[in-house]
Order: sequence, then C-alpha cells, then structure tokens
Amino acid sequence: MKTENTVWHEQQISKEQRASLKKQKPCLLWYTGLSGSGKSTIANAVDALLFARGCHTYLLDGDNVRHGLNGDLSFSDTDRIENIRRVSEVAKLFIDSGMIVSTAFISPFASDRKMAEDKLASGEFIEVYIDTPISVCEQRDPKGLYKMARAGEIKDFTGIDSGYDVPATPQIHVKTAEKSVQACAEQIVEHLITQGFIS
Repeated sequence: MKTENTVWHEQQISKEQRASLKKQKPCLLWYTGLSGSGKSTIANAVDALLFARGCHTYLLDGDNVRHGLNGDLSFSDTDRIENIRRVSEVAKLFIDSGMIVSTAFISPFASDRKMAEDKLASGEFIEVYIDTPISVCEQRDPKGLYKMARAGEIKDFTGIDSGYDVPATPQIHVKTAEKSVQACAEQIVEHLITQGFIS
C-alpha cells in the first residue's frame, strides 16, 4: 500500500556506498521469542559488542517503539501485525543507510516475520530465535506480566491466551536457559563474522 500521488525518489548515494563507508554489510537481526525470553537483554549485549568493534548499529526495542511511533497500538492480533509492519519499514530505512539493525519484538506470527524479511534484499534478514521455555520466562517475569495474564488482568498475552509461531528455520537459534547472556551475544556476533557482515 502507498499514499496516492507519491513517487519514489531515487537517491544519489546508494546503500552499497553507505555500507562501504562503514566497512560492513547491512543486515537486520530480528530477535523473536516469548516475553521474558531475553530478547532485549541479548540484543543490547550484541549491540555493545558490535559497538566495541567499531560497527555502525541501531537497536529498535519493542517497548521503546511503543512509547512513540507505535504508541497508538494495542496488543490485539490486528495491531500486532501493524506494529511489525511499521517496525519493518523503519528497519528497512536503517538498512538503506548501511547500518546493522536489531529489532527485539515478540513478533509471534510467522507471517509477520516473513513480511519483514520480504521487504529486504536476499540475505539481509537474520531471524534470531531466542528460545527460552515458558516456565523459565515465567520465573523471570521481569515486568510481572505473566502473573497478570494468569490472573486475567491482561488479554492477548503471547504464550497464555495468544499463540506463538515457533521459527521453523531461524538463521540463529539461541538457548538462553543453557548459556550466559555474554555467550549468547558472542554466538550472534560470530554468525555475523562467519557470514561476512563484519570483519
């Protein structure tokens, strides 16, 4: 969908030129997993490691984006889809600037994650499945959300009364219950090195 009476304006500087200046290949690290799985924690740890290596990065965190750009959206299935659509478009702009972008969103629907992938060039989308058992997520429950969901105080909560499509073939599969945050972050950075996104 596009607004009427608009034309795409080609820019003089290409994505490839911007990436070359930054000495990296742009990509989108799409962190997905249940609430409390560790998406934001690990995404932040990866961002710090990349920054220390001189990489140009930006992290779009689910809660942070809902404070502004997506502050008008609820957690209904329809609004979850719109939430991911908007984030995908913003991430695409960052990719075009040559950045390595991270998004930390539950993004429970496989179709939405596919929509985000389809907006990018082949190979730029990296699905990072933060695989944490719901029992562990509930033990952590940093925001007290599971407790409220179990009490019926929150509706449409992923894993309780709203479904989650487990990634079938994520490029990176991280098991946070078995490894430290640092080890999980290093696993992701190692993938970026071996796949040639960073040196």
